[in-house]
Amino acid sequence: MRTGVAWMERHQVPLYLAGLALGAMVGLLSSDTVARAAEAAIHPVLALLLYVTFLGVPFGRIGRASRDGRFLLTVLALNFAVVPAVVWVLSRLVAHDRALLVGVLFVLLAPCIDYVIVFAGIAGGDAERLLVAAPVLMLAQMLALPLLLWLFVGGDLVDAVEPAPFVEAFVFIVAAPLVAAALTQALAARTRVGRVWEHAASATMVPLMVATLAVVVASQIAGVGSRLGAVLLAVPVYVLFAVVMTVLGTIAGHLGRLDATGRRAVVFSGATRNSLVVLPLVLALPAAMDLAPLVVVTQTLVELVVMVVFVRLVPRLIPAP
Repeated sequence: MRTGVAWMERHQVPLYLAGLALGAMVGLLSSDTVARAAEAAIHPVLALLLYVTFLGVPFGRIGRASRDGRFLLTVLALNFAVVPAVVWVLSRLVAHDRALLVGVLFVLLAPCIDYVIVFAGIAGGDAERLLVAAPVLMLAQMLALPLLLWLFVGGDLVDAVEPAPFVEAFVFIVAAPLVAAALTQALAARTRVGRVWEHAASATMVPLMVATLAVVVASQIAGVGSRLGAVLLAVPVYVLFAVVMTVLGTIAGHLGRLDATGRRAVVFSGATRNSLVVLPLVLALPAAMDLAPLVVVTQTLVELVVMVVFVRLVPRLIPAP
């Protein structure tokens, strides 16, 4: 078993690319029923992935990480002062289409609080501090998103947003796996069965990431392809956002006088967005905004490819001492 886990960890990037390719093939060649089943599987698979991710974070050391106010302040400033300015500038490229603009704003204004922990950890970033920051980032974006949308688009859109899917996604995708992982670690510290379970579950990290990538792509690629001309206009915005935030995140980490693992985590936090949690919100918008969910999903597809690149790129940009 250990040999298989070590092999998967050494070849995780090719495996993730294979997951993307498999999801694309299934989504393009299968029926709508398969796509709907894959969409229904996104949140359960993501919850399992985060459960396994949280198992790798020693909860006993979270207290120390939570006292790192410099890291938390850097992440908050980057995501809620720098990012809105960058998004406003980049969103001018799609401002001519209201639905396209709304989709871009929804996804780019919301910092990631789930699989950013996975990818940052793979790249040698500080997953513990990102875990501590996740609830703060979630609460901050719930408060800031309506205000930013009101400033960028108008009050009528804010009135159409239903917050219940946002809270439900946070509870199911983040809070429940977090509590389950903490209980598992407590059980593992006291019983042999708990230790066996913890080791077995931790070994599923790479397969679960592959499964997450596959179901996300399989569920949405057909819809994206059906309106490819419209959603492609958002792709340059997403790519530019990733490039700009890589530079600004690196600068922010340096200005915050963080160590290498902290700076890597800051780069990932600034560049990744909360698409899978925001998607239920966007799906609840009026019918006139039916393009917006596809725009959000397109960001997911772009970001997944970007994250695979980041796993290799960020450690080279910010080498360990």
